[in-house]
Amino acid sequence: MTHQLQVKLLPPTFSPWQPKNEPAKQIAVLMSGGVDSSVTAYLLKEQGWDVLGITMKIPVACNTGKRGCCGADAAFVCNKLNIPHYFVDVTQAFEELIIKPFRQSYAEGRTPNPCVDCNTSLKFSLVWDFLEETFDIKHLATGHYGKITKTNSRAYLGRAEDKTKDQSYFLYGIASEKLAKLVLPLGELTKEKVRSLAAELNLTVAEKPESMELCFAGEGNYREALTDAQTNQAGDITDMHSKKIGTHKGIANYTLGQRRGVGFAGGVPLYVGKIDALTNTIALGTREEVGCHTIKANQINTLIPEELVAGRQLFAKIRSYGEPRGCKLINVTETDITVRFDQPQFAPCPGQKLVLYNSDDNIIAGGTISAEAKDSA
Repeated sequence: MTHQLQVKLLPPTFSPWQPKNEPAKQIAVLMSGGVDSSVTAYLLKEQGWDVLGITMKIPVACNTGKRGCCGADAAFVCNKLNIPHYFVDVTQAFEELIIKPFRQSYAEGRTPNPCVDCNTSLKFSLVWDFLEETFDIKHLATGHYGKITKTNSRAYLGRAEDKTKDQSYFLYGIASEKLAKLVLPLGELTKEKVRSLAAELNLTVAEKPESMELCFAGEGNYREALTDAQTNQAGDITDMHSKKIGTHKGIANYTLGQRRGVGFAGGVPLYVGKIDALTNTIALGTREEVGCHTIKANQINTLIPEELVAGRQLFAKIRSYGEPRGCKLINVTETDITVRFDQPQFAPCPGQKLVLYNSDDNIIAGGTISAEAKDSA
């Protein structure tokens, strides 16, 4: 399918790409217009790379009145740093690979992670391949907080030094053969240091607030992008034993583990524990009722295959934030992995990602959480 998707190079924003170094010291930097990717481009230039700034032109799925594309900021930063900059139009590919599956997932009662999907299917696949074909640039860099380490001609993807900013969870889907050509300059830095560097350089983005919402939702409420009438149709709220206790306003408005805005007040704190798209119902339960030990994932990407062995004690995350938690890998097949956590995990969401780490903080594998193999805590 991906070979039919369009990526179009637009003319250079200011000066064209005219590399001076050999190909081994040429690198493209994906730039959003934020402080992280801006400092990334600066650091790489200081290290002697020929740097090419690239900003993806993407569609906006809804008009929220919030700020949209930050491409102008990226272009002006590149101009200040004397780095050539181009836009690549990925509108059609983004619609097919990210927005349509995002809407479909909610229609099926799942909670997708479009940022992971964008990295996996678009940035580190389609766009990277396009840049290599167009500019013959083999190395790619981003402003993600993660770490690439190399030993014995092998590259590993791991957690950043600043664990509070670590974004390795979002990157697990990259093809293992591309890790050696991926550069993550911020892996050893704190956010405070990055902002300090930007301020020293007098970059206009030095104090720019972090993006907290989805880029294709115009940095507003992502639910504005869920326009399918089916997902916004009122239905029943039940308890975890299927007894009706109220009415909801459409399954698009809920995710597993949600407590606020559910529209039902119980005698104890209640959380969304089930979403059933077929019956258009959501079920509420206590914290204990919506937790579980055993979680299964499919659509697996493996980075360290020799460590993906049943019976091995590992660490895993089911959300981007927080520390990896201890677990045992209890089953591995060609298509699925199943883990049992040492402690119950709160409201794992089908559609979100299960990412496995070893004791060195390197990613072993990751996949999409399925609705199967979930036991009561």
